[in-house]
Amino acid sequence: ADSATVERALDNAVAAHDGWNETPAAGRAAILEHAADLLEQRMPQYIALCTREAGKSIPDGVAEVREAVDFLRYYAGQARKLFTPEALPGPTGESNTLQLSGRGVFVCISPWNFPLAIFTGQVAAALAAGNSVIAKPAEQTNLIGYYAVKLLHEAGVPEAVLQFLPGDGATVGAALTRDPRVAGVAFTGSTETARAINRALAARDAAIGVLIAETGGQNALIADSSSLPEQLVKDAIGSAFTSAGQRCSAARVLFVQEDIADKVIGMLAGAMAELKVGDPGQLSTDVGPVIDEDARQILVDHAARMDKEATLIAEAALDDDAAHGCFFAPRAYELKSLDQLQREVFGPVLHVIRWKASQLDAVIAAINATGYGLTLGIHSRIDETVEKIAAKVKVGNCYVNRNQIGAVVGVQPFGGQNLSGTGPKAGGPHYLPRFTTEKTITVNTTAAGGNASLLTLSD
Repeated sequence: ADSATVERALDNAVAAHDGWNETPAAGRAAILEHAADLLEQRMPQYIALCTREAGKSIPDGVAEVREAVDFLRYYAGQARKLFTPEALPGPTGESNTLQLSGRGVFVCISPWNFPLAIFTGQVAAALAAGNSVIAKPAEQTNLIGYYAVKLLHEAGVPEAVLQFLPGDGATVGAALTRDPRVAGVAFTGSTETARAINRALAARDAAIGVLIAETGGQNALIADSSSLPEQLVKDAIGSAFTSAGQRCSAARVLFVQEDIADKVIGMLAGAMAELKVGDPGQLSTDVGPVIDEDARQILVDHAARMDKEATLIAEAALDDDAAHGCFFAPRAYELKSLDQLQREVFGPVLHVIRWKASQLDAVIAAINATGYGLTLGIHSRIDETVEKIAAKVKVGNCYVNRNQIGAVVGVQPFGGQNLSGTGPKAGGPHYLPRFTTEKTITVNTTAAGGNASLLTLSD
């Protein structure tokens, strides 16, 4: 999209907002629920799209479509619940109600790693709350975003209420976020881009804009000596390498207590030897490609540095069909310290650090010192240890004795704190209200000539 297209989209969105906002919440919800039904009916097509454009494995594609459906239904249900005016207490002879309304024009900027689920979730929440929406997908996954918008239009969302605006962030994203007509931005992506959006919104001579941002994380998994090694390795493999490690929630660092470290590291190497890296369209594939050549090159450069500064534990083999393209073999390295990682490495690389029983507080401090706070895994069969770690590590999602990916809408609301995002959590009860404004209406009921409420009082 060029600057003229951006301007036209903003004009359309402003003009369409009032009519959509005045549509009863139940009507907006019904449209989203119809979209969920359509998406379920066309699941195979959307799975294929996720594989073709985003390199998703088939199981990942299934989960992606299911999550998008969940978002549509969850936010529809939230709209029905939250947009019913709430009666508030007050003195006799006075009524007080609180009601929600859409803010205006919302810009939804989604990532390539969940090009259907997060894209749909952002858009569905903004629409459910009564906002008009301009949706800008990541440049790498425009086609998935296009077909998601097309489906929502088919379900009943007016075209001017939801507009699809592909383009690069520097042109389209920047033009949208600095425009004074934009009431808010829902963004998932890098911390650096979130900061840029925040600055753009703040610099406008306009109403203070809302930013709902979910960014990255230096996610850790802490395992003590009471952990079950088999379960730990299974969950570490899943958390680090599912989706080629391209999940915001993916485990980047495994802190394993020294007492079991040798055994766990040996089992980790053995498990990685069984990973099948190749064509994501084959059901036998465990790990597909990374999103593009730029992403692969960042991983290649990181691996070259790790080969010099760390100890290689294991490197998975690439299939013959992965000899060309954006494939990167999953790797695990042993580090001496978390300080060896300067930033998040977004791909299938797991870093392992040993710790002594006396060093748990230092491990917690090191994780918090990164400034990120998205997900944390804990493997321990000691309740006191679990409770201590969960209480002290500053993260949004904490998982105990399981993997740390795959948050379920309405069950595990997802989002971090500090450098990992602004909150509120997507797929949770506090998310939708951030897309709204609040209004209270106070009425002196006695002005009509009497106080009817007194007549209902019991003797």
